[in-house]
Amino acid sequence: MTTVEPTQTHIETLRKQLQEALYLDLDEYGLDEPLNGEFTSKFLGIHLESAFQPIYDREAGEVFGYEALLRPSLVGQQPVDPQFAFSFADQSGRLVKFDRICRTLHLLNFRQIHADHGLLFLNVHPQLLLSVNAHGKVFERILHANSIPTDRVVIEINESAITQNAQLIEAVENYRERHYKIAIDHFGHDQSSLNRLWKLSPDFVKLDHAIIQQASDNENLRKALPKLLELIRDFGAEPVIEGIETQRQFDIALQSGSRLLQGYFLGHPASARSQQPSTVFNPTTQVAA
Repeated sequence: MTTVEPTQTHIETLRKQLQEALYLDLDEYGLDEPLNGEFTSKFLGIHLESAFQPIYDREAGEVFGYEALLRPSLVGQQPVDPQFAFSFADQSGRLVKFDRICRTLHLLNFRQIHADHGLLFLNVHPQLLLSVNAHGKVFERILHANSIPTDRVVIEINESAITQNAQLIEAVENYRERHYKIAIDHFGHDQSSLNRLWKLSPDFVKLDHAIIQQASDNENLRKALPKLLELIRDFGAEPVIEGIETQRQFDIALQSGSRLLQGYFLGHPASARSQQPSTVFNPTTQVAA
């Protein structure tokens, strides 16, 4: 595994970057110096850690990228839902800075997995996607300072949670102009629209967890799944089947012709240090328990 060991010089450089680019103070926002190579943070009394879930490329036979997930906990290490943490930051009037520190936390820990390649998938809060057009520009400075180009970052958008088409398209264009990649998340859930898919022209479309889970028991859905993937590709995007939790779901995903696969059956979210990017993906067997 390729790792990047933080040094005291790197910590001081990071401190300056956060202050100048994100207006964050390393002490005020509790971004702790790494223990065993992992950065953590304390914000508004909430302890924050990163976890990464691998996305596998069946054609290349290796990890394609990682989705970064927030793992917040209260004093005493009692886990809380990430949505609770974001809601609490919003109610405290600190949502923007909370999101920035989370992104930075994920970025710094991602460097422990891939120093030179691999994609980082980052979820964006719908409220921030529409209200902060300079978000991508601000975060870009931290990315470049850590030698990660924007085209290695995939902005995941839950478009079904956003009703304002014009603002959504503007936000996506803002990110794309800075060479970020775009992924539509939870496609097939609630308000997902093929019309929006055409207008947004994402790089990736992540199917909602319910699709692969329901396909296990629904023959018509199993038959339609390859056609859905083909339609997504016709729009110029690469589909991702996520939510794979059983051998049967894994087999269905393979039979559908999906190239990119994600789910607990293949790999649980875990710390950066525990990831194995060099693991060879065997498309006929389970990758990780």
